[in-house]
Amino acid sequence: MRRLLALLATCAMVLGLGALVSPPAVAATGCKVDYTITNQWSGGFQAGVKVTNLGDPVSGWTLKWTWADSGQKVTQGWNGTWSQSGSAVGVTNVDWNRTLATGGSTDLGFTGTFTGANPGPAAFTLNGVTCTGTVGGEEPPPDPDPEPPTGTPVGINAQLKVCGVYLCNQYNRPIQLRGMSTHGIQWFNKCYNNASLDALANDWKSDLFRIAMYVQEGGYETDPAGFTSRVNSLVDMAEARGMYAMIDFHTLTPGDPNFNLERAKTFFASVAARNADKKHVIYEIANEPNGVSWATIKSYAEQVIPVIRAADPDAVVIVGTRGWSSLGVSDGSNESEVIADPVDATNIMYAFHFYAASHQDNYRAAVSRAASKLPLFVTEFGTVTYTGGGAVDRASSTAWLDLLDQLKIGYANWTYSDANEGSAAFKPGTCNGTDYSSSGVLTESGALLKSRISTPDTFPTS
Repeated sequence: MRRLLALLATCAMVLGLGALVSPPAVAATGCKVDYTITNQWSGGFQAGVKVTNLGDPVSGWTLKWTWADSGQKVTQGWNGTWSQSGSAVGVTNVDWNRTLATGGSTDLGFTGTFTGANPGPAAFTLNGVTCTGTVGGEEPPPDPDPEPPTGTPVGINAQLKVCGVYLCNQYNRPIQLRGMSTHGIQWFNKCYNNASLDALANDWKSDLFRIAMYVQEGGYETDPAGFTSRVNSLVDMAEARGMYAMIDFHTLTPGDPNFNLERAKTFFASVAARNADKKHVIYEIANEPNGVSWATIKSYAEQVIPVIRAADPDAVVIVGTRGWSSLGVSDGSNESEVIADPVDATNIMYAFHFYAASHQDNYRAAVSRAASKLPLFVTEFGTVTYTGGGAVDRASSTAWLDLLDQLKIGYANWTYSDANEGSAAFKPGTCNGTDYSSSGVLTESGALLKSRISTPDTFPTS
């Protein structure tokens, strides 16, 4: 929906090369680095660097290596502060990935130039300790990308699919996912860390973590590789906790999704290929189309979905709808145009968004009608007005949540952030600390949603 965007936080992602500053950190006791060249062209290349801490928890880290060929240079890096002197390279954590728990990892990346054969780095060190893939000579632990923990939403339900008008689990039984959405990760990046995701999974009992990656407004278009890497790291963090991850290509202004068609194809080709073997990823291909017809949105969807399917044929894909994903109701239309002319694709759902203080009986009536014809997912909603602000409308919010529970329609609340607006789950300043669950940090909206989400799920297993 149309909402005020509070530019209250700066993006924690540091792009480009900066001076290397060693953090006040203890030595690592074991580490592993996976180095992959993801693209290469004449004289240049792009690489990913996954750092895994195998020993005691580390707070504050510096990764270093020396190039095997003196002609290799880092030209731009992301997810850290990068520097190079001669053939020696160093990268220091940024705020959101400062802490690496035992078994924890973070994804870095960079573009570079080379002469000769581009042989890659020599030995890596983390806080001065050589990364050999072992701890004190012991055998390395299992790969830090395991099966989802048992008893968690993903552990129980595994790969999801659309069956009829429902989202179904591995037992072909309808389920409802309940969870939270990030705010724009370019503004509130520091809110998404190990402590906050632990709280979301363990205290809030959330099934779902929606990753809102804005395309404009300082988002993806400013640094495609950096934002893609951050999305992937959040996908992994959700997986480690057994939550589903919804990758939201957050288009809002301009409202025509075709403005970002080529960006969408590039982004989804990358994340679908990287995450194709994972069971917990859902793709939301256009957040809130507005000012355009359903035919325009449908055309966009039918060009983007095949890109995802080429890499990941099994994942559920969610298509935005007309009028800020209101099934057209905010434009004076309704669900009939989608029912009459559905997207030509399988295993898809349609997005519906509402803000409880602004969208009430006529919107609920549209959802009630549409639910018997279309597979719906409320990928975003708020307890306040469509601006994202104002007072919580508890009566309307409760009526909405009761309806979604009755119809088994999944939802993600806007927002799991400390934005200075009524829709935020946390009071301003919360993301500077480590408490994401107690009554002292929750807003009225956050307390209401935590009380609803944390009630036991009823996932059928036969």
